[in-house]
Formats: sequence, structure tokens, C-alpha cells
Amino acid sequence: MTDIVDPATRSRMMSGIRGKDTKPEMLIRKALHKRGFRYRLHAKDLPGKPDLVFPKYKAVVFIHGCFWHGHEGCKYFKVPQTRTEFWLNKIEGNRLRDKQVRTQLEESGWRVGIIWECSVRYRRSDIINVLIDCLSDWILSGRCFMEVPTSTTS
Repeated sequence: MTDIVDPATRSRMMSGIRGKDTKPEMLIRKALHKRGFRYRLHAKDLPGKPDLVFPKYKAVVFIHGCFWHGHEGCKYFKVPQTRTEFWLNKIEGNRLRDKQVRTQLEESGWRVGIIWECSVRYRRSDIINVLIDCLSDWILSGRCFMEVPTSTTS
């Protein structure tokens, strides 16, 4: 199967995908800041450059895009029908790197939290507040790992 758009259009579309300051990331950052949490962004000195770093709590948070990180069972993760092998290799590489980064962070004493894009996307404010409550509780708790429930709740 061929792509439905020409290569130049596809290239322009792909270059517009952000790696930082995504809508889910901005929503979470603003909500946590409003609750008094202070953090660093995309710390280059830590493995994986976590989206949010809470040095006071020795915690980091990654906000994963469902497509790019291969979120199993998620309605926002679908393997492309063109260049399928390339995309499967790319996404599997991202998954392996995510595991390595988590291991490196945990071995150096950091606690790791993961929030999937689908848990934030198109949500009502009351549900977002519950998500932020869970994240806030985790940051304060000292528990090692936290992952926001998967897209089956979205």
C-alpha cells in the first residue's frame, strides 16, 4: 500500500510532531505547578531526558506518546500500513530504550512515573483532576514506580 500523501507533505507533517511541550505535557505541567510542585524540564544530565524532574522527591515523569512508545491495546496506537517493518523496528527500539532508561534511573535512586498520552487526551476536567491527584500522591509517597492506567479507561 502506498502513502495517501506525497513525500513532501508527509515530511512536513512528520516534522510538525513535537518531542517537547506537547499538549498532554503542558496540561500536566500546569496542573502540577498550580498545586505547588516545582520541577526541571527535560534534564539532559539524566538518562532519557525525563519530561519532568522533581529533585526534591527524587522522582521523574515521562509523558509517553501512545504511537511513538507502542502503547499496547491503546486506540491511539496503530501500526502504519506503509513501511510497516520500519515502523515496527522503530517502535520496538523506543520500547527497549524506555526499559533501559527506567532501569538506569531506578539503579541511580530515581523513582519513575509514566503517563500515557491517552490518559490525558480529550478528557473532562474532573477526570484530569483525578489523574493529577494520583500523580501528586505518587510524587509525595516515595513509591518506586507509577504508571497511569492504560487507555482502556479512556
